[in-house]
Amino acid sequence: MAKTPGERLNIPALCLTQAEAGEENLAQRVLAFSSVVVDSLGTMAAVSVGTLIRDGYGDPDTCHALYCALPRPEFTGMSILLTGNKDAYPPGVVTVDIDSSGTPG
Repeated sequence: MAKTPGERLNIPALCLTQAEAGEENLAQRVLAFSSVVVDSLGTMAAVSVGTLIRDGYGDPDTCHALYCALPRPEFTGMSILLTGNKDAYPPGVVTVDIDSSGTPG
């Protein structure tokens, strides 16, 4: 993110929650980057994420990331999921290993 001024990284709120649950102060370190935007779990997102969980697409954080990667009117372009678990997402979702040397940016 530091190498690509003007780019933004949207982090699903439930992914940020899961990260903080796994490692103390991780959320604060992530939020220190100026280009980070937290994608909240509003009404429509909560219903959609709940449906994805019920339909077996994964845990709450995985499903929130999946929801955020789906086409929505407020975002243009192609969403890419940076993840340490590419197999958690269904075929057709563009994923990049977060530790890959080919990570965008």
